[in-house]
Amino acid sequence: MTNQSGGDKPRSQQIADELREAIQSGHYRPGAKLPSQRALAEQYDAARNTVDEALKILSREGLVTSEWGRGVFVREKRALIRLGSDRYSPKYRETGLSPFLIECAKQGKTGRFEVLGIERVKPDPEVAKQLKVSEKSKSVLRRENVFYADEDPVYRVTTLIPWSIAQGTGLTQEEVPHQYGIHGVFEETGHIMARINDEITARMPTPEEVQHLKLPPGVPVIEVVHTSIDQAGEPYELTTFVMRADMNGLSYNVPVE
Repeated sequence: MTNQSGGDKPRSQQIADELREAIQSGHYRPGAKLPSQRALAEQYDAARNTVDEALKILSREGLVTSEWGRGVFVREKRALIRLGSDRYSPKYRETGLSPFLIECAKQGKTGRFEVLGIERVKPDPEVAKQLKVSEKSKSVLRRENVFYADEDPVYRVTTLIPWSIAQGTGLTQEEVPHQYGIHGVFEETGHIMARINDEITARMPTPEEVQHLKLPPGVPVIEVVHTSIDQAGEPYELTTFVMRADMNGLSYNVPVE
């Protein structure tokens, strides 16, 4: 593990490469504590600031995490909360739980959510186009929540609903007063989900997302932009899920048309 070869690579990168190989080979297993910076500096005959930079490289790659006063640990793989293509199926209603709570329960976790805000707003032009509303007035209701599995924040969720649908309903309240949540309210207003459209991307988080999701360095997010379409072919809800990639997965099982 002290091979000095590496061509023109900086010494910090050479050390990071060797530590990465040791992690991937199982020499350092998930959850294992790496040697201290002092020990690594002696092992690699390098300055401590060089070792520190090597560890930062691995941190940015999502391979290790630093805990103040404890050291640097190999990141452990967590059980995933899976967002599935059938998450809106009526079959879940018999349980009295939302798909998110059901998935949390499968992992032995307790799900909950925190409301960040509910506000009537002007949509940006793209949202206005998708929801077929005016971009010149406060034509949508915006609901923002953070979903937790135990104490871990796993999603930041922003839901946009045409004000013509939301006005005067429980959608404007923090606790939606319907046993089936917001989708129960939609159905009562005549919008039954017939089709969904999900657009999925992966990216690095914004500073605000890092804060709300308590993201460690090197962890990307999965962004799912979901549109609900009713029985008349009209869009009535646009929800963006920003999901911790180290705690979430996607599971789709759909017919090929």
